[in-house]
Amino acid sequence: MLKDSRLDLFRILLALLFAGSMWFYVQKVLIPYQEADAAAQGRPRGNLSDLYPRWLGARELLLHHRDPYSPEITREIQSGYYGRPLDPNRADDPKDQQGFAYPVHVVFLLAPTIGLPFPVVQSGFRWLLVILTLVSVPLWLRVLRWRPSKTVTAILVILTFGSFAVVQGIKLQQLSLVVSAMIAASAAALVAGHLAIAGFLLALATIKPQLALPVAAWLVLWAMSDWRQRGRFVWSLGLTMAVLLAASEFLLPGWMGRFREAVSAYRQYTGGAGSLLEVLATPTLGKGLAYLTLIALAITGWFVRRAPNNSAAFSTMLALVLAVTLVIVPTFAPYNQVLLLPAVFLITASWKTLWSGSRLTRAACAVGMVFILWPWLASCGLMLGSPFVPAVAVQRAWAAPLYTSLAIPLAVLGLLTLCASDTLRASAADGHLR
Repeated sequence: MLKDSRLDLFRILLALLFAGSMWFYVQKVLIPYQEADAAAQGRPRGNLSDLYPRWLGARELLLHHRDPYSPEITREIQSGYYGRPLDPNRADDPKDQQGFAYPVHVVFLLAPTIGLPFPVVQSGFRWLLVILTLVSVPLWLRVLRWRPSKTVTAILVILTFGSFAVVQGIKLQQLSLVVSAMIAASAAALVAGHLAIAGFLLALATIKPQLALPVAAWLVLWAMSDWRQRGRFVWSLGLTMAVLLAASEFLLPGWMGRFREAVSAYRQYTGGAGSLLEVLATPTLGKGLAYLTLIALAITGWFVRRAPNNSAAFSTMLALVLAVTLVIVPTFAPYNQVLLLPAVFLITASWKTLWSGSRLTRAACAVGMVFILWPWLASCGLMLGSPFVPAVAVQRAWAAPLYTSLAIPLAVLGLLTLCASDTLRASAADGHLR
C-alpha cells in the first residue's frame, strides 16, 4: 500500500513537472522570443487576443449597427490587436489581417460583454477558458464511460491543463476551447439521454463551423437511424440553428455572403493553408488522402449508426470523428488539438491491450507516444537547462517543443484506429444482424 502511494505521488509530481514546464516554455521562452523577433523586424504587437476581433465586431454590430466584416472594422480591430493598422507597404508587417471571419451568431454569445472595457472582458474570458478546460476532462470521461482512479483523473486534468494546445488557447484566448467544451457538454448530454439539451449545445458550437459540423453530421445520421427515440436531438439542433441564422440575418442582412468572402480572404492572406494532410503531403495528394479518410469515416459511421447512446461504440465513434476532423479540415492550429481529448483518453484506457498486441502494434504505440510526449520532454529540457544556459540561447531553441506538433493528430488518429477497431467492428456486426 505504501509503495502504491509513493508511486501515485511520483506520477502526479511528474505530471506537474510536465505541465509546469509547458507553461514555463510558453511564458519564458516562446513569448520572449516572439517579442524580440518582432522588435528586430519592426512588427507591431498589441493585445494579440484572438477574442478581440470577435468582441469588437460584436460590439460594433449590436451597439452601432456597423458591418463587422467591413474594411473599416478590420482596421479598427488591427489597431487593438496589433497596436496599429497594418501597412501593406511594410514587408515585415503580419499577413493575417485579423478580420471578423466568424458567423454572425457568435455575437449572441459575446453580447453580455460588449458594454465592458476589453481588459475586463479579457481577464474574465481567460478564467472562463481555464474553467471550461478543466470541466471538459470529467465530461469526456463520462462520455467514454471510463472511471479511472482519483490519481489517474488528477494526472489527466494536470496534463490537459499543461498541454501546448490548452496553454496556447488560453494565452491567445481562442474560442476553440469554448467550442471544444460545448461539444464535450453536448456529448455528455447525449450519453445521459438529454437529447434536446445536446442539440442546443451543439448548435451553439457552430460558431466555429469547421470544428462542429463534422460531428454534427455524424450525430444527425445517428439520430435519423432511430427517429422515434432520437428525433428530439435533430429537432433541437435544427430549431436552434434556425433561430440563430434568422436572428443573424435580421441583424445583418446578407451576412452569409460576407462571411464566405471573409473566410476566402483569410485563406488568401494566410497563404491558402489547407488541411493537415495537404501541409504534410502535397496539396493534390493531401486532398486525395482527405477524401479517402472522409469516405472511410462515413462508411464506418454508417455501419455503427444504430449504436445506443450509452454504448462504447457510440463514444468511440465520437472520438474518431473529432480526430478525423483535425486531419481533414483546412486548419491545423495547435490549439484545435484540444478536440483530441476523447481520443487520447480512449488510447490511455486501452493502453495495456494495445501494448500486448503484435510487434508492429507495439512499434506503432512507441512511435505515437514519442510524438505525443515530445512537447513535454522538450519543454522540460528547456526549463531544467535554463538556470545553466543564457536566456538568449534557450530562446534560440524556441521551436524544439513544436517539432511534432503537426504529427500529433495523425499519431492520435492512428493509435485510436488500432484500439477502436474491435469495438466498432462488433457494433457494425450487431447493427447488420438487426
